[in-house]
Amino acid sequence: MALADQDARTEVSATLERAGLPGDVVAAWFDCDDALTADYRRDTDKFSRRWRFGAELLARLAPKPTRADAQAAAATTIAQRDRAARAAFLDRHTEALYRQLTENFSKFKRVEDLVRDAAVAVPGLVPDDKQLARENVLLQKDKDGLEIDQGIFLSRVLADATCGMHLCHAMLLPRAETAEHSLRFRQSAKLEFPGATLERRGKAAVVTMRNPRFLNAEDETTLDGLEIAVDVATLDPASDIAVLRGDVVEHTKYRGRRLFSAGINLTHLYQGKIAYLWYIRRDMGLVNKLFRGVAQRETNPDELAGGTTEKPWIGVVEGFAIGGGCQLLLALDYVLAATDAYMTLPARKEGIIPGAANLRLWRFTGDRIARQAILYGRRIDCDTPEGRLICDEIAASSAIDDALERVVDGFTSSGVVSAAGNRRAFRVAEEPLDMFRRYMAVYAREQAACHFSPALIANLERNWDAHRRAS
Repeated sequence: MALADQDARTEVSATLERAGLPGDVVAAWFDCDDALTADYRRDTDKFSRRWRFGAELLARLAPKPTRADAQAAAATTIAQRDRAARAAFLDRHTEALYRQLTENFSKFKRVEDLVRDAAVAVPGLVPDDKQLARENVLLQKDKDGLEIDQGIFLSRVLADATCGMHLCHAMLLPRAETAEHSLRFRQSAKLEFPGATLERRGKAAVVTMRNPRFLNAEDETTLDGLEIAVDVATLDPASDIAVLRGDVVEHTKYRGRRLFSAGINLTHLYQGKIAYLWYIRRDMGLVNKLFRGVAQRETNPDELAGGTTEKPWIGVVEGFAIGGGCQLLLALDYVLAATDAYMTLPARKEGIIPGAANLRLWRFTGDRIARQAILYGRRIDCDTPEGRLICDEIAASSAIDDALERVVDGFTSSGVVSAAGNRRAFRVAEEPLDMFRRYMAVYAREQAACHFSPALIANLERNWDAHRRAS
């Protein structure tokens, strides 16, 4: 062992010893062979053993809120050392692992299933169901951030061109529940989901986002229902166009008004009720389907293959489109906004990355305004020159319904037979699927770090008074 390595081991051992951790377990953790080989199976067994010792050491520490400084330092040291080993393991074996999980790319798995199966295939690489269950009941500030390892895993999968494109394909496929709901929609022309309703009105399939208590914010209770509604609307053969709109809300300040969306549910975020995978599921599933359509299993969904079913989407902004609400607008084909509506991307005040807005917003507004909005919280009023870079039409609040009817008629009066082709032609120039894959590889890693950063909690308490809000 090199002198520098010996000194580093001595320093780490001293840190763990001060935390009261047993020397024999610390020694076993250190003595695990870190050398990577070309043998995926051998390295899986070797590194899983090492991570098992690391997990045992962490389990011997007090819960995070009650740890003394020495124990907090030990927890950080263990996590950092094992996290570096996970990254190194994946740098060598991502493709072999992904091939195992998907049976040589013959099966499509959504990110939530892929991560769950990875925990079984390579124990210790990502948290398993039992570990997540223990973390899920905690406030965000009291979690150890085990889900950061999911971000490391997904970032490596997405960084690999073959594996990443396969995962993008999987996330663009219709949800398993979609076929049954599509049949019901053909019969009834109206469906209700947790977080959304879907109704056919003339030539339009109208998806209405619903979370009335939280200003139509998005959270774990709304994501699945909204994505299925988007699937059904996109695949509906009886409509030519789709509309995304917010419902009437219950909040005292806005009661009786329609609002587009308040973005991520910050109360639930602070309370630890939004998992890290929520971000990935949302942007690779729901939002990317709005932008690219719904994929088919047999055909690559990239622009060159044209393997998606899609139709134009109209967004209707009433009140505001905050955070995730503004992100949605960037994936749509036409935005109708009320004269008093506004948009913000308050990432700085939330401490997170605003989905794919960093990839898309600058194409609308230019780089300077995009950076001001994301890095400095600039508000963009819809009825301004800057707002009209995103919004295609402005109407008085009282006239929004009539304006929407005109827009739908304008899109559909001559048919929309070329809509899918034109959407693909735009995308191949501005954001082909492989560009999105590369963006998501960075996003998956960076958002994991942001989601568990102490700065996120500080921001929520300082800017949103989150600790005083009821769930």
